Amino acid sequence: MRGYNATMQITPYHTKKVLPKDDLFQILSESLPKDLPDKSVIAVSSKIIAICEGRVADPSKKSRDEIAKEEADWYLPRESNPFDVMVTIKNNVMVASAGIDQSNGNGQLVLWPKDVQKSANDIREFLILRWHLKNIGVIVTDSKLSPLRWGVTGVALSHSGFLAIRSYIGKPDVFGRPLKVETVNDADTLAAAAVGVMGEGSEQTPLAIITDIPFIHFVERNPTEKESLGSMIDMHHEVFSPILSAVPWKQGKALRVKGSR
Repeated sequence: MRGYNATMQITPYHTKKVLPKDDLFQILSESLPKDLPDKSVIAVSSKIIAICEGRVADPSKKSRDEIAKEEADWYLPRESNPFDVMVTIKNNVMVASAGIDQSNGNGQLVLWPKDVQKSANDIREFLILRWHLKNIGVIVTDSKLSPLRWGVTGVALSHSGFLAIRSYIGKPDVFGRPLKVETVNDADTLAAAAVGVMGEGSEQTPLAIITDIPFIHFVERNPTEKESLGSMIDMHHEVFSPILSAVPWKQGKALRVKGSR
């Protein structure tokens, strides 16, 4: 199997300071280049999507912990670890406080978008119409914790317009040995790279365009439900399940709401 010769390029884009009820699509129109290339992936910070949706809260009325318990699927109280951080699982992402953050929120707590998959689909469809494109990908990004590692890395909360999982199963390694379990999460790979360029502080670049990506398989549609959930594994049926199952997770309101549907 031959390697890839192209060099992936990531370019961040500056936007205005995003405030509640701003129009996300107007921000995209004003901030992205006029010659947006086909076969590129657009990374959009979940924070600006959430702010435009009005998914913000006044911390003087309800604490971040109270909201996190409502937004999380599972959570561990702050006192369960030495760093006084509420560890949560939301949409199969291990993240602090269900992704609720006060940075770049102008004094408000910023939640995740209401429906991150719908957000990715809507952005992709807008880009296709606005820029007359055929193959365009979208990832909605945020930062997450990683066990046993300092710092946060980018993660794709959702994707659209390309296949997120690339399988090496059955293909040979460099010595001809067939690979048995190896798959690559391309959505998270792109998100980690993009978030590293977009930044976490005052950069004011919540958008990035990723081009020259030879390993991405674009599709002219939104992901199916199976594809959108394809990178998620039930915590009781994965390689780290003995560890994840050993701690006393408390069920968040979000999971109870999902279960009642």
